[in-house]
This record gives sequence, structure tokens and C-alpha cells, in this order.
Amino acid sequence: MRRFLFFVSCFGLYALVAATYAWLAFPPHIGRTDHVSSSSLGCREDNEGSWSIGVFYGNSPFTLKPIETVNVWRNESAAWPVANPVLTCASLTNSGFPSNFVADPFLYLQGDTLYMFFENKNPITMKGDIGVAKSTDKGATWKPLGIALDEPWHLSFPFVFNYNGQIYMMPESNQIGGLRLYRAVNFPLSWNLEKVILQKPLVDSTIIHHQGNYWLFGSDDHSSFGQLEIWYSTTPLGPWKPHKKSPVHNGARNGGRAFLHNGTLYRFGQASGESYEKKICMFKIDVLSKEDYREVQVPFDLETSYKDKNSWNGVRQHRLDVVQLSPGEYIGLVDGDRVTSGDLFLRVFLGYASLVAAITVVVLLGFLLGILNCIFPSTWCVNYYAGKRTDTVLNLETTSFVSEQLRRMCSRFNRVPPFLRGLVKSHSRLGRLALGLILVLGVLLTGVGIIYICGGSGAVLPYSFKGHVSQFTLATMTYDARLWNLKMYVKHYSRCPSVKEILVIWNKGPPPELTELDSAVPVRIRVEKLNSLNNRFNVDSLIKTRAVLELDDDIMMSCDTIEKGFRVWREHPERLVGYYPRFVDETMTYSAEKFARSHKGYNMILTGAAFMDVGFAFGLYQSEKARLGREFVDEQFNCEDVLLNFLYANVSGLVKAVEYVRPSLAIDTSKFSGVAISGNTNQHYMKRSKCLRRFSDLYGSLSDRRWEFGGRTDGWDL
Repeated sequence: MRRFLFFVSCFGLYALVAATYAWLAFPPHIGRTDHVSSSSLGCREDNEGSWSIGVFYGNSPFTLKPIETVNVWRNESAAWPVANPVLTCASLTNSGFPSNFVADPFLYLQGDTLYMFFENKNPITMKGDIGVAKSTDKGATWKPLGIALDEPWHLSFPFVFNYNGQIYMMPESNQIGGLRLYRAVNFPLSWNLEKVILQKPLVDSTIIHHQGNYWLFGSDDHSSFGQLEIWYSTTPLGPWKPHKKSPVHNGARNGGRAFLHNGTLYRFGQASGESYEKKICMFKIDVLSKEDYREVQVPFDLETSYKDKNSWNGVRQHRLDVVQLSPGEYIGLVDGDRVTSGDLFLRVFLGYASLVAAITVVVLLGFLLGILNCIFPSTWCVNYYAGKRTDTVLNLETTSFVSEQLRRMCSRFNRVPPFLRGLVKSHSRLGRLALGLILVLGVLLTGVGIIYICGGSGAVLPYSFKGHVSQFTLATMTYDARLWNLKMYVKHYSRCPSVKEILVIWNKGPPPELTELDSAVPVRIRVEKLNSLNNRFNVDSLIKTRAVLELDDDIMMSCDTIEKGFRVWREHPERLVGYYPRFVDETMTYSAEKFARSHKGYNMILTGAAFMDVGFAFGLYQSEKARLGREFVDEQFNCEDVLLNFLYANVSGLVKAVEYVRPSLAIDTSKFSGVAISGNTNQHYMKRSKCLRRFSDLYGSLSDRRWEFGGRTDGWDL
């Protein structure tokens, strides 16, 4: 009974710690590769990765830049600008075609319509199908059309081309040992098998027409990675003859379609060795004939993010298809991933290994407390201490030499508990300390196990709206005494997925060098001539996004919290969307969030942490209507956020002007630096109460409106 109670109490403690930590630390979407319904079949974590597809543009195949740098805007999806990725597992899943990831994109043009064919990882069969999506706006938006090709075996790398007025697809189907060619009978969703053109398990195969012949490039799935096979024929239908120099050693596997540019032939490859699938490289084909083949790698660097796992292609990318839309206008489709292959298996293994280690710690505690006296039952062992053996043991000893050795080993293991109790005296002060540390170690191991098993890949994903993701500018106002805050702020928030740029509004003192800031995105420092809180909302033509997050440099929140706020703002761009609610009643007395909670509603959002429309908000704040309010802000050196709330309410009338998003955790770092503007809470609240009365006289009261917590279906405003 004593042992039973011991194990129940220990494992109960660990279970409580695990459940509490998982509930607090991991939002509901963790463990999925995109933000879709928890009941959905798609977007499950996959050991092959979490691939998605992005669009790049350039005036040549060598100058491709991601779509967000081109600044394409889409009002219907509140994407200002449209950002990569443009196609994800959620795009397919939410359209009724369950998907774990999408990869291997290939383009086919019909007039002004672009068709994208890609591998779709089916979460039910766990095999690849060939999906298709359509774009009528040069690749900015894509509509999934469905599954174009589905076979009992795995399909990928859907190379699509035209020959003699017919459209063909040559997907990778190496699992059945042949390279198959399909012909469209009702483009783009219906295809029939035309013929098996090669009885070889080729992967990543493409065809190009060059100097009167068709050339097939591929790699044998059974050969080493650094081999490229070349075949040639007078038609894509064959028969195909092997090139005299095939296989080409040290030839990287295809990374996409070969193409002709200014009379020179190029092909994309996958970087081999340790960097496999991490980078796309380019080769210039100097000689391609029936007798000879020579290629040389040329410089090619496709722009990637420095946000690592928080970027859709931050860890690897391995397919690129480039097509010319018009003279001097090229589009490229690239697949990218935020994790490596095998990441899921590794995390699960480490998670359960940590839990096994935690169980081992419980057993160790049992030994040290004297609750467990042996590792194996004594009847299994040779009883050296008693000088005699039981009848059962004597019978077993005569069976074999192996069984005798096993019994001796059991006896040796059973000497461990007394040995450990001799080292750690549980009744001494040092012994109790050791027992406490061992218990803490078990709790920590349980937490580590939960992180690996339930915590996902550790990546933060953007929340899409109507199938699109977008980006915003992060703006903060600071000065020289708060440089420590700023460095920590920039390093953290620049890694959030949707942050495009950080604008530092420098109010006082010499500004820092940009090299002093560790940032994954561009940082711009705007030095102000006058130290004024009104500078926060100065009109700035260099801001390239519609959304701006005004966020004080002493507030630290998780990137997931920031992404939730951005998603809500994209749904309501006419509102102030923020994380600190306040309620102003008819007394015009400024109070903390607790007062709003007690009244079960709010009518103001502090703009020290709020999203807003840069054109509308900044223009409104700098308007003639707001002049007297700005003067009062300068007089009090306070309340610029309060003023903007009154201006929004004045313009919107009784329509809701503010929106609340509850942060999972927010830390005020000014408490550690001692340079907070609002350090004296009583004086700060008195000033803000004075502001409430003044702004009410100028722009009307806020007390006649109240918006309840929990009014949205997403549950983020509770």
C-alpha cells in the first residue's frame, strides 16, 4: 500500500504539472501546421515537413523577389501588402481538399490565366496527390480547383508541358519503378495515362526542347544523390536513349524546370550534401549534345528570411519554377519549409525519452526513501547475503549457464538501492536538499517531455484572412535612456512572422547605430527635432504597409499574441485593435483594466499596444480637428493614446471604434530599467483623468458606449 501511494502521489504530481503547463503554454493550434479548425482532417504535423508555396517576381529569372517586396495590395482579403506563402495546406483544407502540405509547384499558362500544379500530401492516405490551383491576377491570389491526379502510389513533381497542341503531365512516380506520361482530356482536372516512357525509378524529371531534340533530365532514386541522368529523343513520347555521359557525376538533382534565357540554357538544382533541400542552386549548361554534356554552377541567391522557423521558407526550399509572363516580367513559384524532414519523429522521441527519464527519477526517489528495496524481485536473484538459496532458485540454477549469469546480474543490480541510501541520508539536511532537487528534476523532465510532444515545432505562424497573409510595420517611440529596452525589443519582435519593418521614433539623445540592433527585418530610425509624444502619430510617407502596430518599447508579448491582434485588425481595419482595454464612465476618472473587467466592458484601447490604419489614424491625429488635443498632450506630456481614442469615437459615432485582444502574457520591462514615463502611478492616473475631462469637452464623451468582453467567436477577447 505504501508503494502504491508513493507512485500515485508522484505520478499525480507530474500529471498535474504536465496538464497545467500544456494548458498555459500551448494555444489550441499547436501541433498543427496552420491555423485551421481542430476538427479538420488537414494540416496535421507531418514527418516530411510543413511545405508551402510562395510567389516571386522579377525582370529576369536571376532577379526574383518575394511578392511582399512588390507591394501588391488586395482589398477583398485585407492584404496590404499580399505576403508569402500564397498557397498552404490550409488553402486546400479550407476548400474541401484535406492536405498536410503543398510542394513541388509547376506553372502552366493559358492566356492571362495561370495554373499551378503541385504535390498535395493527403493526410488520409499519407501519399502525394497532384493538386491544381488557378490565378487570374498574375499569381497574387490562387483558387484551389481540386485534385488533378490521384493514383494508389505516391505522386509528386508534376512537370506540365505542351506538345503538338496537347497538354501533358509527367509526375514523379518512382514507387512503381517507371516514368509515366499523362495527357489532359479535360484540362486541368482530368488526365489519362498516355504511356510509360521509361522503365526506371526516376525522380525530379523534366523535359526541354533544345536544338531539335528533346532532353530528359532526372535522377535514379536508387543511385547516389549527386548523379544526374540524361536521355534524349525526337519527341517527348520517346523512345528515349541514354546520353553517352549519363549518369553525370556530381550533377545536382533537378530543382525545377530548365529554361532558355538570352540564348543560354540553364537549370535549377538542389544543393547536395548536408545542405540538401536547404537551398536552390543554378547551373549554366555550356554543352548539350548527344556526345557531350558540360554544366557549371553560376551565382544564384533566392531571397529568404532571417526569421528561421517563424518564416514559411526559413529553414529550406528545394523547388523553383520560373515562367515569363511578358517581356521583362517573370514569375517564379517556390516551395519552402520551416522545419526539416524527420523533425516530428525526433521531437516525439525526445519527448517520450524525457518522460521515461522522469519515471526513472520517481524510482530513484523510491530507492532513496526506502520505499523500494530492490530493482528485481528477490526470487529472481541469487541470495548471496543469506548464504542459502530457495528451492525455486536451486532448480533454476541447474537449467543453464545463461540463466545463472542473469540471476547473478539481478543480484548485483539489487545492491544499488542500499548503496544509494548510503550516499544520501534522507533524514539529514543535505539529504533532504538532494531529494528536493531530484523531485524538481523530475518535474522539469516532465515539462521538457510535454514541450517536445505537445509543443509543435516551436514555429509561430501568421493567421491568414480569406486565404491570405500580409505584413505590418512595427513602430515604437523611445530615447537614449531606454536603449537597453530597445535592443531586446527589436531582437524579439523582428522574428514575428508578419513584421515587415521596425520604425524607431527617436525622441531624445544620440540615436544608436543600426549595427547595434540584432534584427531579422529592416530597421529605420526617425530622429525627431522635438521631444513630443505627438511624434508617435506623425505622418510618414516611407511606411509601406497599411497596418501599423504602435507598441511601446517596454512591452514584451509573444509573437503569437501579436499575430492574433493583426488577424483581428485585418477583419476590422477601421478600428483600433489592441491589448490593453479601459472603461471610462461618466465620472471621467482614469482607471486600470480591473475597472473595465468589473463593468464587463470597455470603450477605450491604449495605443501603446494597438494596430491601426496608418493613413486614417495618423491623418486624423494630425488634422486641424485634433490641434487643441495635441497641444494638451504636449502640455501634460501624456495622453496621446487617449486622444486618438476620442478622435476615433468622434468620427465613428456609436459604431464600434475599438477592439480588444487578450494577450497570453505581457511583461513590462520598464520595471527593470526604472525609466518608465508612468513610474508614479497616482500622478500618472491624475494626469490622464484630467485628459479625459478635457477631451470629453472637445470631442464628446466616451461614457455612452461600452463593448462587452467575449463578443467575438474567436474567443480572443475574453
